[in-house]
Amino acid sequence: MKPRRSNQRNQALTLVEVLVVVVVLAVLSALLLSGFFEAIRKAQKSNCYNNLHMIGLSFLVWGNDYNGKFPMEVSVTNGGRMELADTGNVVAIFQIMTNEMSTPKILLCPRDRNHVEGTNFAIGFTPKNISYFIGVDANTNRPRSFLSGDDNFSIGGNQVKSGLLELPANSPTSWTAARHKFAGNIGFADGSVQQSYNRNETNSIRFFLQQTGLDTNRLAIP
Repeated sequence: MKPRRSNQRNQALTLVEVLVVVVVLAVLSALLLSGFFEAIRKAQKSNCYNNLHMIGLSFLVWGNDYNGKFPMEVSVTNGGRMELADTGNVVAIFQIMTNEMSTPKILLCPRDRNHVEGTNFAIGFTPKNISYFIGVDANTNRPRSFLSGDDNFSIGGNQVKSGLLELPANSPTSWTAARHKFAGNIGFADGSVQQSYNRNETNSIRFFLQQTGLDTNRLAIP
């Protein structure tokens, strides 16, 4: 007897079918990875926002022992950092609040690729461990004055540089692409924090500069 030939079709995939499967898997993987990295970016942005909340709280706690004044408002002789703040010395300002902050890790934005995490306020602590500016003229009587915030902004397209920056309220400021994709966070003297975006004029850094109550805003840039 001749063996019966099976009527079933060969189930092996053709080359075209294999290629289709590979392409579909590649597309799905790309979508999943994109969503994964976007979730990480949002989490890091949230951490940066929370860092500024903790920084603001630290300033307010420190001020409780100095009649509500911040280190930038109290002379060195009286235990503050006024004279050093006037030169743009961000390191000295944060170093005086080691008890309130406990760790320099909160001074680094997770999205910041230009600075590194500090481990000790006393040894090897430099501007390279700080992602945030300090508002030299922050005052609780001006609740919307800048206390701290992301330093990834530019003036007229030029990235701000380390040191003391005197910034008129009408300065053409905007967030850079670094860190938060043309966005940033600002901490105010009342301890609140606001997320700011270039795309929204009433939520831009320029808009908030005009709400501080100061004609010129002095910022210490790390």
